[in-house]
Amino acid sequence: MLKNMNKKTKENTITYGIVIVAFVVVQILLATGNVSSLMRGLLVPLCTYVILAVSLNFTVGILGELSLGHAGFMCVGAFSSAFFSFCMQDVITSSALRFLIALILGAVIAGLCGLLIGIPVLRLRGDYLAIVTLAFGEIIKNVINALFVGKDSNGFHFSLKDTASLKMGADGEVIVNGPQGITGTPQDANFIIGAVLVLLTIFIILNMINSRDGRAIMSIRDNRIAAESIGINITKYKLMAFSISAALAGIAGVLYAHNLSSLTASPKSFGYNMSIMILVFVVLGGIGNIRGSIIAAIALTLLPELLRGLSDYRMLIYAIVLIIMMLLNWAPKALEWRERHSVSIKKSFSKDKAAKEAE
Repeated sequence: MLKNMNKKTKENTITYGIVIVAFVVVQILLATGNVSSLMRGLLVPLCTYVILAVSLNFTVGILGELSLGHAGFMCVGAFSSAFFSFCMQDVITSSALRFLIALILGAVIAGLCGLLIGIPVLRLRGDYLAIVTLAFGEIIKNVINALFVGKDSNGFHFSLKDTASLKMGADGEVIVNGPQGITGTPQDANFIIGAVLVLLTIFIILNMINSRDGRAIMSIRDNRIAAESIGINITKYKLMAFSISAALAGIAGVLYAHNLSSLTASPKSFGYNMSIMILVFVVLGGIGNIRGSIIAAIALTLLPELLRGLSDYRMLIYAIVLIIMMLLNWAPKALEWRERHSVSIKKSFSKDKAAKEAE
């Protein structure tokens, strides 16, 4: 059956197949009791990291722009959805419906943030873009850490000082408690939902890549001037890619927030280290390689836990594995890139030479 498919369809089918097979294997292991409590607790975070890696690869690998603010969009999706679920848990008793609305809300708000940030930021390129997106992620985290929100019979109260300055009535309840975050979010997420969201993310990204819009985005990555010369709206497609990536990061944040009873905007969860870690997944899996991002996110998340018994040598082995993955993944790609571009450069020079001789 695979022989009769074209190359892109075959590659996409294999990618979906890997995720589905992994899900079935884990479900069998869970049913037979062969998964430890530690590994069981990592299943939803694994799905979160896969979504983050795939969505960031769309910006870095397909659009060709370096973004270091992905954890910021994740933070926006996490806190907006957790705030909604906390306030609505007594109103919307169905956990499935509540989580679905929270998921849509988190994705939309993160996508709008991506659009608003992208309008000024995407005018920059290279290191400047990376620095500004990194600053955005840190600003979001620090703003949430300074925010206090409460609710009583008179409505919502906001403050940037402390809970006492909220001035709520006797029936008041603190929802967002500054650095302590939100406590009591309904834990509506599970591994099945995470796997479904991973498949949905892969479906969106792969369909975008193989669509007319995806080809326009890749043409901007390959040659901005040539793309603009044939009428491609550079700003439109860059904002489209950035917003979709941000919205998917928001979905990952929703999944992350609804797996915890207490959500805090800590540097470990939403700081620049998280953005760097997601970028590591993308780079090691292969820039532009969606399947590679999935495998890298899973492998690099599980590896430290699997090596926990080797406490003295755990990080040394982890570092060696990173170096080996980098060498194996990039050596043939670099050679292929050099050969492909050397051929195109030679062709362009030969055309110029022929044109000059004709003149």
